[in-house]
Amino acid sequence: MQGTNHDDLRRRNLSIILRLVHRSGAASRAQLTRLTGLNRSTIGALVAELVERGLVEERTPDPTKLAGRPSPIVAASDRVVALAVNPEIDAITVGVVALSGVVHRRIRFATSSSPTAAEAVAITAGIIDDLRNDLSEYSIIGIGIAVPGLVRAFDGLVRHAPHLGWVDEPLGDLLAAATGLPVVAANDASLGVTAERYFGAGQGMTDLIYLNGGSSGIGGGLVVGGVAAGGRAGYAGEFGHIRVSASGQKDSAGIAGTLEAEVTRDALLEVLGLRASETDADTLERALLASDSAAVHAEVARQLDFLAVALAGAVNVLNPQVIVLGGFLAALHAADPDRLSRAVAALSLGTAFDGVQIAPALLGSNLLLIGAAELAFEALLLDPQLDRGNTFALPALSARVAVSPASHPH
Repeated sequence: MQGTNHDDLRRRNLSIILRLVHRSGAASRAQLTRLTGLNRSTIGALVAELVERGLVEERTPDPTKLAGRPSPIVAASDRVVALAVNPEIDAITVGVVALSGVVHRRIRFATSSSPTAAEAVAITAGIIDDLRNDLSEYSIIGIGIAVPGLVRAFDGLVRHAPHLGWVDEPLGDLLAAATGLPVVAANDASLGVTAERYFGAGQGMTDLIYLNGGSSGIGGGLVVGGVAAGGRAGYAGEFGHIRVSASGQKDSAGIAGTLEAEVTRDALLEVLGLRASETDADTLERALLASDSAAVHAEVARQLDFLAVALAGAVNVLNPQVIVLGGFLAALHAADPDRLSRAVAALSLGTAFDGVQIAPALLGSNLLLIGAAELAFEALLLDPQLDRGNTFALPALSARVAVSPASHPH
């Protein structure tokens, strides 16, 4: 029993060290000693085991930038990776994300129509198969999926992704069977708030709200008191279905006058004369900032005012430190940030809104991939001693389902 307790303690300490290095990108041994309260010899032994397992590497610090005896730098590995997947109504995006936070590859496979769950699995498996040679030197931990819909927390079942038309789809199980890799899935906006919390605009924050605007609508994620708030079954954060107007316009769930019904990417693209297949969030932002069209300015103002209704309600209920906007909502905010701030302030309790920041997501187009990868890395972060081998040879994939892509992967 004593040996078991010692093993459990060592496993826990390895987890603490790996999580600290992963979340910071790199830390010196001296910093790890200070942050954990463990002595230097213990830190040295733990780091040595993580190095042996290929999870971290040690680097010599720049002696010109340090006073006194330099402490070795411990950095998360670039060679330990997760595959991240984000299915949308017009594309499947797959990323290769390292434990260090580096996004090695980002592949967007455009589709001519909204894919079924089976098609999404086939496309993803095909992309992974095409990456086989490129990934031969990496240790692949697993796959994380950022789903634009309601995902049941305990088993990853996609209960409802209305824009995709998916109901009770065992997406994770299907992709695991197709690839032979462990798969975990969660709501895309919930993963977005995780990514921004640890690596983006929410670093160091204990109370934040994240709203993501995508081609499938608007979702959100919450961190309250330093804890991710998923709700009873993992469905918390559906800001898109908050009622913000008396309009009869309905959202994907059939609810009238909601944020998702009033604030849409399609309306912005239409007034700008842009095509969805050729416009990502960054392109949309540039177009909005460059436009001098009265119609564009009017549509931006209309959408910002409705967005403010939803944000003010969230401020009054949750009193966050920061509200982070991603996807097309970041582009909308960039078009007139002062208007949004004034509108939220006008609808909020002064004491609740005092000091609240409204900021764009910092991780850009990689945000959901980083969030999905974080989901896949969690088992490793909890137990760095799990035997996964130093390199993971991709298994043979099952036969691909025929799909009709709008373009080849690029």
